[in-house]
Amino acid sequence: MSILVSLRHLRAFIAVAELGSVTKAAEALYRAQSAVTRSVHELEKALGVDLFERKASGMLCTAFGNIVLFRARRVMSEFTLGCDEVAHGALPAARARVPIALLHQRRLLSFVRLADSGHMPTVAKDLGISQPAVSSSIGDLEAALGASLFERSSKGMMLTGAGELLVFRVKRALAELRHIEADLAALSGSTEGRVVIGALPLGRTAILPHAISEVLARHPRLRFCTVEGPFDKLAAQLRAGDIDFVLGALRPSDYARDLAGEPLLSDQMALVVRSGHPLTQRAGLAMADLLDAQWVLSNPTTPARRLFDQSFISQGLTPPIEAVETSDLAIVRGMLLHSDAITAISFQQLRYEIDAGLLTVLDVALPATERVIGITRRVDSHPSPGALALMEAIRCFAASYGQPGA
Repeated sequence: MSILVSLRHLRAFIAVAELGSVTKAAEALYRAQSAVTRSVHELEKALGVDLFERKASGMLCTAFGNIVLFRARRVMSEFTLGCDEVAHGALPAARARVPIALLHQRRLLSFVRLADSGHMPTVAKDLGISQPAVSSSIGDLEAALGASLFERSSKGMMLTGAGELLVFRVKRALAELRHIEADLAALSGSTEGRVVIGALPLGRTAILPHAISEVLARHPRLRFCTVEGPFDKLAAQLRAGDIDFVLGALRPSDYARDLAGEPLLSDQMALVVRSGHPLTQRAGLAMADLLDAQWVLSNPTTPARRLFDQSFISQGLTPPIEAVETSDLAIVRGMLLHSDAITAISFQQLRYEIDAGLLTVLDVALPATERVIGITRRVDSHPSPGALALMEAIRCFAASYGQPGA
């Protein structure tokens, strides 16, 4: 679906749907009836469905129309909020409300791409337009909003406060817009579209691959994209609509009011070594016996490392010093397989090697290292059918997920 078609015609569609008449919509929008009729027709053509039942009594939304209306209202709400937020942050003379119609494809795409890259030549190349065209689009948007959205710096084009407010809303609006086609396809019996998942370490080794494979087998028209990174970064992308949900260790319930975590299973950190490691031959191992081992551990600032250190401190022990500091699972795996190194990690992350007998878990418990794995979503989100299908598959797989060897 063309973003240009949607943004040009969605407002007319909403007006007709809410007022039940092209005539009334034209009066409300101060547009000619022929222009409103054309907007509705072009939107129906772009989507490939009839949005209205045309009767003598007026225009009534079809089932497809109601689906589009739900998303369209959410799109326009984000644009309206963005314009209002920018206006309230600008100079007093610029506080007039900005019409949503001022936002169109090239301005939006130029704006979002420049916000992400900070480099105007890159944006021009990506969009296949000239650099002056990008500059003109941004200038037109700034003039319409009465606020500066970017400032030049040694690092490139950086968002101003107003720019940060607007790009947040624009991204959320475009995310809603992208879901329209998937919603319509679901009503026709086909689950398709693109699902973007924020993948944290505890969920991406086994849970997420299994769930994606299961969903793909049933819905081959779906496409999946994973985004890796620290939770705070993924949470920011979740809020902006860049990703649909986050899978991994949940944060405390008071982490943020606009995010909600759904617990799926509990995880305990384990001490992992290679099979045949000398420590596997010793009976009655205790935490104190491991202080001088060759440790491979994550950075002290990571949540996992803080739990590990606190576990030793709770037993009156000084946390061991790592021989290798890394959060790269490939390096951790290699060190364990080819040396007498030991690590503290969720068995979820090394499940395949443990089940295959290449690595083993020492019979030493790490107290107070339990974490809850689950799905984090925006409180006000309305996921696409594909995202809903994947979350349900994750729930089912997590419910049957056992310990190593199970």
